Amino acid sequence: MTTISPEEPSLVLIVDDEPFIRMQLRLSLQCEGYRTVEAQDGREALTIFQQRRPDIVLLDAIMPDMDGFDCCTQLQCLDSSKYTPILMITGLEDQESVDRAFEVGAIDYVTKPIHWPVLRQRVKRLIQQSQLQRQLEAANQELQRLVTIDELTQVANRRRFEEYCAQEWQRMAREQLPLSLILCDVDFFKSYNDTYGHQAGDRCLQAIAKAIKNTVKRPADLVARYGGEEFAVILPQTDAEGALVLAQTICYAVSTLAIPHNNSQVSSYVSISAGIATEIPHPNSDFQAIIAAADRALYQAKTEGRDRVQLYNKQSSPTITVYPFPP
Repeated sequence: MTTISPEEPSLVLIVDDEPFIRMQLRLSLQCEGYRTVEAQDGREALTIFQQRRPDIVLLDAIMPDMDGFDCCTQLQCLDSSKYTPILMITGLEDQESVDRAFEVGAIDYVTKPIHWPVLRQRVKRLIQQSQLQRQLEAANQELQRLVTIDELTQVANRRRFEEYCAQEWQRMAREQLPLSLILCDVDFFKSYNDTYGHQAGDRCLQAIAKAIKNTVKRPADLVARYGGEEFAVILPQTDAEGALVLAQTICYAVSTLAIPHNNSQVSSYVSISAGIATEIPHPNSDFQAIIAAADRALYQAKTEGRDRVQLYNKQSSPTITVYPFPP
């Protein structure tokens, strides 16, 4: 039986130049079950913050060298501080000091002499709010991932494909760099489904998607299920030659899966056809142009007999046929 270990207690960073105040804070917070770490000035606090990633910072406003206001400002510049609340502890109650504390990023403040029940409640509330914010962000990210991922194949879906294609088309237009697109279609897939059943067809698509994804290495490249048995690969900053090599490698990777297909008219195993288009986009042009070109190349590949790569080239001949070869 698997046991679930309890969550580690929250870590509180105490920043104060007075040892007695730090001791009081440490003992009070440890009695509430928190872990603590201490810094005696702002500079030490910045170092410890990056090393330990506390769940909350209790920050004295008035300290020598770097005061709490400057320290708070610098903490806000750290990426890891996004969800870490800062509670300012100050002996100043004038409106200007309070306004400044919030301006530099403090979430709340307490005044000296410290009212301990108030401090404990505020620490508890701020940590809870921070944890809820993190959970909400994680849930939103997961929701966004689910919205853009094809459930069956776990690659990007059509919606994400079009968003990313439009984004990279505009970026390549600004930088005047090439964008390539590969459209892939599983050869005789309807016949495969009719022969082996739809569950086998789903497993076939999953295996092909994984093979394509494993072949496409660069983080900027996107593999997507374009629809049905069609897949697409968006390749920013890639010329026709580079896209051609990758398309051949993808075709070879699918052939090495050796998925039996007795009713295929081109091979005893599942194969794919691929169409490639490459464009240096014009400013204010539509990304649908490259999709149409790749689709024409894919149609030509299927017309020519399937199990091959077709490169669209509007400058010379409309298409160039290349048979896949082992890389």
